[in-house]
Amino acid sequence: MDRRNQTYLKEGTDLKKEIIYNLSGLYRDDFRVTGYRFGKGEKTCCVIGSLRGDEIQQLYMCGQLVKALSAIEKKGDFAHDREVLVIPSLNSYSTNIGKRFWCLDNTDINRMFPGDPHGETTERVAAGVFKEINQYKFGVQFASFYIPGVFIPHVRMMKTAKENASLADLFGLPYIVLRTPTAMDRTTLNFNWQVSGTAAFSVYTNATETIDENSAEQGISAVLRFLSRMGVIKYRCHGGYMGTIIDEDDMMNINSSAAGIYRQVCGVGDEVHRGDVMAQIVHPYEGGTVSELHAPADGVVFFAHKKPLITESTLAFKLIKRLHK
Repeated sequence: MDRRNQTYLKEGTDLKKEIIYNLSGLYRDDFRVTGYRFGKGEKTCCVIGSLRGDEIQQLYMCGQLVKALSAIEKKGDFAHDREVLVIPSLNSYSTNIGKRFWCLDNTDINRMFPGDPHGETTERVAAGVFKEINQYKFGVQFASFYIPGVFIPHVRMMKTAKENASLADLFGLPYIVLRTPTAMDRTTLNFNWQVSGTAAFSVYTNATETIDENSAEQGISAVLRFLSRMGVIKYRCHGGYMGTIIDEDDMMNINSSAAGIYRQVCGVGDEVHRGDVMAQIVHPYEGGTVSELHAPADGVVFFAHKKPLITESTLAFKLIKRLHK
């Protein structure tokens, strides 16, 4: 039975739960991508959570968003002619076994868009989901970085000549980052959403494999704030920030100069001055410091490596250089 378009109410709730994409399994249960619909009418906003199996924070945030939107809809605080779709995960198979990428061939779904309905498995998943979600006016992805680490919460857009920083400011997050697409980015969800006509935003918070409650709440509130300001829901919350727009190309990358045990001195959001020690790299056998990472300029730490081990030339920090004293 093809359950792809079957919509039903979750038992004991009023949640409108739908199978967005179904892939038949040969030796186990079918793979299903599940979505939750709120409101009705114009396809206004789609929110995507975990695309990779280790994106637990992103999965958690979507679950909490489903809970919040359900309560808002029950109160009658949803616009009568707007629809929101939330898809918590596109890669539950890998989450179940603790793998980051697709469990069978180690491919990354977020490098497969817009997909191919006749291609490899992850290409088919991407194509099947994208066919549904590219109908929405706005798209939000709870994203993670390709290198393990922690960000200042921010909203990110690809520079496709279709990006709108004024819309990104409605999330009320401290920073709006504009990224110049590379060849690798052209197969991501954010890029393909934008070029297909959806205003796409990636929301980054402080965790991936673990749950950081404070930044998760900040990310969820940012989406609810955006929906409120776009007239989709009635929602009262803190007004947030007037976002500072920065170009990712203007940030300073600080790479490790040696391999070893990573001892972080500065964290995200910290202000540093030129010459400050930001991290130490310790010899794993002998215990001594083999290298120190120093701030190349005055600025604010935007991204910081998190893992306890680091290899040579790995990105350790991204620094927003302070232009004015």
